[in-house]
Amino acid sequence: MNKIQLSSVIPQVFSFQTSQLHSDIWNTDVSFEKGHLYLVEADSGKGKSTFCSYIIGYRHDYSGSVLFDGANTLSYKVQDWVKIRTAHISHLFQELRLFPELTALENVMIKNSLTGFKSREEIVEWFEVLGIGDKLDAKVGRMSFGQQQRVAMIRALVQPFDFILADEPISHLDDHNSSIMGEIMMKEAKKQGAGVIVTSIGKHMDLPYEKTFCL
Repeated sequence: MNKIQLSSVIPQVFSFQTSQLHSDIWNTDVSFEKGHLYLVEADSGKGKSTFCSYIIGYRHDYSGSVLFDGANTLSYKVQDWVKIRTAHISHLFQELRLFPELTALENVMIKNSLTGFKSREEIVEWFEVLGIGDKLDAKVGRMSFGQQQRVAMIRALVQPFDFILADEPISHLDDHNSSIMGEIMMKEAKKQGAGVIVTSIGKHMDLPYEKTFCL
């Protein structure tokens, strides 16, 4: 996949106030291209998580079109979305979606067992670099939210992708750890030639964004 495009997309919840929309995303044409770095900023309630859900195919309550390389995603079937999510778009969820009863390493390895994309050694090295090497066998439910964010980032990287969609990836991290996390993500994205879309309602990774959109 080389391009994600939103064409005249308006969430149904905003359809009654189209004339009041002042957005770089909604009700306009916008494209995200592979190999480039984007920031999508929004105030709370402007549809940031909705935007992510439309791209990853979890919601379809909108008018307009979401296109992947020109193909309208409304025509996609379940198997198409499975392929998109396992081989083309990696999504770092704002709510993380980790299994609290599993250890940090198990949360990552359960996905890596499906993709076979990284070695255990590579994964453990990421844990060490992110300062959570001593948390491999810790139950995720007993870890801080900031530690969980780092586990979720590692999990997002154990698959091939053309784009990585990082939704509020560092909201509970200090500058040092957010910088390390950004470096790891960008290094992996560069290795895969992937596009990066970061969303934020405030604090965001300090990266050389090529374009910033305001929701």
